[in-house]
Amino acid sequence: MPKLTRADLYSLEKYAEIRPEFRAKVIAHKKNRRVPLGEHAALYFEDALTMQYQVQEMLRIERIFEAKGIQEELDVYNPLIPDGHNWKATFMLEYSDESERRDALARLVGVENAVWMRVAGFAPAHSIANEDLDRSTDDKTASVHFMRFELTTEMAAAVKNGAAIAAGIDHPNLQTSLSPLPAPLRDLLAADLA
Repeated sequence: MPKLTRADLYSLEKYAEIRPEFRAKVIAHKKNRRVPLGEHAALYFEDALTMQYQVQEMLRIERIFEAKGIQEELDVYNPLIPDGHNWKATFMLEYSDESERRDALARLVGVENAVWMRVAGFAPAHSIANEDLDRSTDDKTASVHFMRFELTTEMAAAVKNGAAIAAGIDHPNLQTSLSPLPAPLRDLLAADLA
């Protein structure tokens, strides 16, 4: 999947004009790329469109319009676009109640290393989490983690040929899986591969 360049982005003025429609398009797109893992955890699989939205929003919020600042944002978000042999996702622990979230984050230390994806017929591909910076401490995990799932050539070929995909978490305090992923989501993930 190609990385974003400045040519892929809207100017601040143009983005202000199209933002409501673009935002609605991306929200609908992201909804189709969500994998629920139990009641309070989910993977959101990223691609060029989801990252374009993140960059556009950062440029808008920060009022960045100079080439150097735009490139800095691209440099931050481009690594979250799949490379054709992996999937990249934002993993979220979603608790609306603050005290429940605090307790869960303390119970789930290390959960970011317990998330996996499995292509039918192969061993699970475990998450490679938070390559940019550590988001956990010894006392608690973060509610948001960035993950990469590396696939072998054989795994990618199997997915392209229709193999089922499963996802799950194997943590002492959170055991869950979704197997198989719904066909529309499986097909989106297959399209993310070279």
